[in-house]
Amino acid sequence: MLCFSFIRDGFDVNTRHALGWTALHVAAIQGDEKAVSILIKAGADINAGDNYANYQITGREKQLHGLQVMLMREEEFSNGLSSHANFKGCTPLHYAVLSDNFRIVQLLLEAGADPTIENVNGHKPSAYCKNQKVKDLLQNSESNFKELQEKRLAEERRKFPLEERLKEHIIGQQSSINTVAAAIRRKENGWYDADHPLVFLFLGSSGIGKTELAKQVAHYLHKNVKKGFIRIDMSEYQEKHEGRLTDGRGKTIECKDAIFIMTSNLASEEIASHALQLRAEAEEQMKKRSSNKLEDLEASEKITISRRFKDRVIRPILKRHFRRDEFLGRINEIVYFLPFSRSELAKLVTKELNFWAKQAQNKHEIELEWDHNVIDVLADGYDVHYGARSIKYEVSIEGDLCPDD
Repeated sequence: MLCFSFIRDGFDVNTRHALGWTALHVAAIQGDEKAVSILIKAGADINAGDNYANYQITGREKQLHGLQVMLMREEEFSNGLSSHANFKGCTPLHYAVLSDNFRIVQLLLEAGADPTIENVNGHKPSAYCKNQKVKDLLQNSESNFKELQEKRLAEERRKFPLEERLKEHIIGQQSSINTVAAAIRRKENGWYDADHPLVFLFLGSSGIGKTELAKQVAHYLHKNVKKGFIRIDMSEYQEKHEGRLTDGRGKTIECKDAIFIMTSNLASEEIASHALQLRAEAEEQMKKRSSNKLEDLEASEKITISRRFKDRVIRPILKRHFRRDEFLGRINEIVYFLPFSRSELAKLVTKELNFWAKQAQNKHEIELEWDHNVIDVLADGYDVHYGARSIKYEVSIEGDLCPDD
């Protein structure tokens, strides 16, 4: 058997065929129990999705003649499958069910295969069952898998809460992170109306982390960010008849378990000005106390927008713009994104410099070094209206001014 020599010679068991499948996909569809066992022990990805669609789509993608693709699929994979059906996203478990092999289905499930994964057609492996024995096994496994997954995720979230995950990717905005994380936990624990989605409105200047925070929340809730994060340009929804979300078949989409995050630059000037004023006042108080303690320095940067400012300044702006109290009433949390503090700017600059240092090393074998004065100078280029984008621009411009030597 070829599997033995490949693995013994250090062959990567997850290497894909030119048309998209792995060795485990082949072993599963061909009903080869021994090969499946060997591949699993060798570290094969049991949940890998097949990249092969059908002979027409794959032929166009690979710039091959459709007949050539069809023959390769039949000779090197299986000749018992429809040539027109789309197999993209099918896991080894899908193929084990299609081959009607109870033992291989069992082997894959025991190894931790996910029976809830859907292929490009939206079908789980159980959709292809041909006999009741395999169907019962999959249904029981689906139920058990969901329970174990929920317990595992709950334990993972307890040990590593959402706030900590978000802080790894978002510089600053601690108050915004805490607000979002607390609301999501309340939703998960049933403290919001189960029949309504969770709705946020993110307010603040451009380039300050609103969209990035939304993406990181999607990454936390869905391992597949592309599937879990959907961005919609609301300028396309200005007519009353576009007030619902429908899929490609005209079916209204159920959104009660979704999280909606609306981002806006409304009141960004007022928020930024107020935040800068609060920071200036905090710094003045720190100077009066003549304190150089780290905790005092951090406290001077951890400012909070007051409820009074929100009610007297921000809410009237929102009401004038949206004109409907019932719309604002459907928003669970309004989240305020503040201009970066000096220490946060230093982190942004350092992050950007590290990025370019890595690029210089990888592409040109040049080692870049800088001292703290460089960080201070670049941080001075911060523009409150453009947020992190102004830092990116400042670093790139200063880099272009450097001599070639």
